[in-house]
Amino acid sequence: MSTSDLPSAQSVERNPSQERLRELAQSKTPRVTLTEFGNLNYRAEVTARLKNSTFFVSDVENHQNRISRVEAEKWAALQDEYIASRDMLLIEGYIGPDPDFRIGSRVYIEDTQANIAGMQTHLYFPPDEDWEPEFTVIYTPGLPAWDKPDDRLIMVDNDRYLTRVLGSDYFGESKMGGLRMWNHLVYRQGGLALHAGLKVFPAPATRSGEEESMLIIGLSGTGKTTTTFRQQAGSLPVQDDFVALMPHGVIRTTEAGCFAKTYGLDPEDEPTIYHGTTRPDAWLENVGVSEDGKVDFFDTSHTANGRSTFPLANIRHRDPQNVPPASYLLILNRSDHVIPAVAKLTSQQIPAYFMLGETKGTSAGGVAEAGKSLRVPGTNPFFFDDDSLQGNRIAEILETIPHLEAYLLNTGRIGGEGPDSKKVRIPDSSAIVQGIVEGTIEWENDPDFGYEVGKSVPGVEDLELLQPRSLYERLGRFDEHDQMVLRLKKERSEYLDRFKALDPKVAARLQG
Repeated sequence: MSTSDLPSAQSVERNPSQERLRELAQSKTPRVTLTEFGNLNYRAEVTARLKNSTFFVSDVENHQNRISRVEAEKWAALQDEYIASRDMLLIEGYIGPDPDFRIGSRVYIEDTQANIAGMQTHLYFPPDEDWEPEFTVIYTPGLPAWDKPDDRLIMVDNDRYLTRVLGSDYFGESKMGGLRMWNHLVYRQGGLALHAGLKVFPAPATRSGEEESMLIIGLSGTGKTTTTFRQQAGSLPVQDDFVALMPHGVIRTTEAGCFAKTYGLDPEDEPTIYHGTTRPDAWLENVGVSEDGKVDFFDTSHTANGRSTFPLANIRHRDPQNVPPASYLLILNRSDHVIPAVAKLTSQQIPAYFMLGETKGTSAGGVAEAGKSLRVPGTNPFFFDDDSLQGNRIAEILETIPHLEAYLLNTGRIGGEGPDSKKVRIPDSSAIVQGIVEGTIEWENDPDFGYEVGKSVPGVEDLELLQPRSLYERLGRFDEHDQMVLRLKKERSEYLDRFKALDPKVAARLQG
């Protein structure tokens, strides 16, 4: 486990303890506050991932967001020169716990950003005597990248499994530095990385009488972590952000901790995340904290994209090793119009809705995405190449999982943004998840989109959440409903037609 292949530094502290990282953060990291919970909050200058500053190192001219290898080497030399006079931290561990599918990973970062090192330590599985580095993230928050978007730069080199980050002090660039490269490796091994939470239901609660896994995919901020961690029928969370789906439904996990969005965090609606976040050993980032340490999870004066990390060991969870094959897939869509609170997809529709990746953007994607209607294939903004590859691969994998049930889950509103619209509340979504697993939902065909909608769901009393047609009809807005349906169908077909390498059967089966 040599460090000789890393840029030379003035000094290197290797795998410091959490106590040491707290000490460094309080003495050397700016804008750190000790909170009422005894943990530390860092107020970052960067408040979300930097999509426009992220480039893949490639000399293939048609590669998305490309930076040439010659230019990348110039930036690398500049970063190495900067590191030579800095004190650095080296954090090592594994992405994934399974001995036959775990990746040695490391982050090399300035010690003035000990908060990022502490958060990353929560997410890695600890190294052992067999550990060898395969993924490396070299991270210098104090070095700007002049003339790049926002004067910051993230360079992803999948040929070398090396990511360099310049100028950003947002923890998400450390976390995604490794997981973005993991996307590439998983694809090479015949699977598909999913931007997904994972929960497991115990045998007594399921229709099959066996332990079952549920995957929840969605963009950051759309309810993925909340849906994963809220308990139904004895469910236990396993992962909150990234897993791999392999042929025959095999699932590979990634992280030993949780990176949770904290805006609006409430002990009643999200008790697991709340209690994990309010422990002394959690790390907070961009949460509203007053000078006296009082925490306000509803404070958006700096950003609505407050975050926390905490170890899974601090909450009730299911061991991330040897999870059962996938039984359910939820595709989250924080919509605000004609999408029902839940829709059951036909097997033919799953790849198409996976590719559509529809939702309203949130602050987690930065100012450019917040509040805007988005389509992000697989709800995975971290894929490394043509998104057609995602659609084709998920279709291939689904052929090996004929038993998989898939659902569209709206975590937003029904009927627009006006006073007559209706919010899909967390308890509504929770009741739907429980009904799916227990098989207690009555379904009927939807004439507009060809999927099935709920006729009744135990715990959801408002039928209009399940069947938006009835809400629009009651309000005398049925023409608006029909226009929205026609518009969606047209936009979806045109969107999927943009992916020239996508199997044409994916778009053709959109209506079931």
